[in-house]
Amino acid sequence: MKNTPLTETHIALGAKMAEFAGYNMPISYKGIKEEHHQVRNSVGMFDVSHMGEFILEGEKALDLIQKVTSNDASKLIDGQAQYSCLPNDKGGIVDDLLVYKIADHKYMLVVNASNIDKDWNWISTHNEFGVKMTNISDATSLLAVQGPKATATLQKLTSVNLAEISYYHFSQGDFAGCKDVILSATGYTGAGGFELYVPNESAATVWNKIIEAGAEFGIQPIGLGARDTLRLEMGFCLYGNDINDTTNPIEAGLGWITKFTKSFVGDQFAKDLKENGSKRKLVGIQMIDRGIPRHDYEVIDASGNKIGIVTSGSQTPSLDVSIGLAYIDIPHNKLDTEIYIKIRENSIKAKVVKMPFYQKTN
Repeated sequence: MKNTPLTETHIALGAKMAEFAGYNMPISYKGIKEEHHQVRNSVGMFDVSHMGEFILEGEKALDLIQKVTSNDASKLIDGQAQYSCLPNDKGGIVDDLLVYKIADHKYMLVVNASNIDKDWNWISTHNEFGVKMTNISDATSLLAVQGPKATATLQKLTSVNLAEISYYHFSQGDFAGCKDVILSATGYTGAGGFELYVPNESAATVWNKIIEAGAEFGIQPIGLGARDTLRLEMGFCLYGNDINDTTNPIEAGLGWITKFTKSFVGDQFAKDLKENGSKRKLVGIQMIDRGIPRHDYEVIDASGNKIGIVTSGSQTPSLDVSIGLAYIDIPHNKLDTEIYIKIRENSIKAKVVKMPFYQKTN
C-alpha cells in the first residue's frame, strides 16, 4: 500500500486504517457518526492526498480537455473549477473529475485515486494536440476542510480573503507559511468549506496549523467513512459504486455536465439517451421497513421481478433513516414509487425519493 505524507499522523491519532484505492487511509477516528455530525455542524478535516492531479499546458490544452470531457470547459474563467466526467468510447464513464482553469493554456485536472493511471493513459491516448502533461499526484497533498466553521478556521492562516471566493472558484496564495497554495471552494460533503492543494513537504505543517486554528470550533480529523455518509446524503456519485465504465452520464443523472455544444469522445451515446430516453435512471431511495440497502442488492417490484440494482447505501446520521442510490428501470423510478430491496432472502419495503436527501435548515 502507498502512504500519504500524513499516514503516520493518522496512526498516531489512533485512526482506524484500511486500504483504499491502493493507499493506507484513515477510515475513522472517533467513529463515523460523531465525525459526520462534526462536519455538518462545525468543521472537520480530511486527508484526501490519495487523489490524482494532472497539469495540462499549451495552446491546445483546452482543445484536449474539450475532447475528453463531457462538460464545456470553454466557459471557465481563470480561478474557476468545473465538475465533469471522462466518457469512454462505449457510452460509459472512465472517471469523474474536476477541471481547474489556472490561466489561459494552463489547467489542472483532479481525478480519483483508483483511476490515476487509467485516466492518465486515456487522456494521453487522445493527446493529438501536443499538450504538455505533467502528473503531479505523487508530489501533491490535498486537505479538505469542510463544515460551516471551515472559513473562520482557515481565514486565520491566510491573507487571501476567503469570503470572496465563490463556490467552485479558487485562489492561489500564502497559507500557513506556505506559498502558492490552491484554496478551492469545493468539497464532497455539501457542508461548505475548502480544499487545499499543498506540496507534500508542507502537508504535516499545514495539517497541524489547521488543527490549532480550528481548536475553538472543536475541529476533528475526519475519515473516509464519514466522507462517504456525507456525500451520500447529498446524492453525490462515487466512482466504482454509482458510476463506472458501463454507466452513461445521462442515466446517472449527470446530464447537467453533459454539453452537446461541442464534440467529445462518446458523445453520440449520450445524445441517443437524451433524445430517446434511457431505460433506467439513478435515483434516491429511502427504506420504509427496517434494513440498509447495500451495493449490488437487487431492487424488485411487488411481484418479485427485478427492476434495478442498489449502487450505494447507508444509515444516514443526519436524518437517522436508511438511504441509498439505485439504478431503477423506467417507469418504476418515479418519485414516491413503492419498491422492495432484496436483503438476503427478504423483500424489504422502500420508496423512491427526491435528492439531495439532506436539506440545510438555515
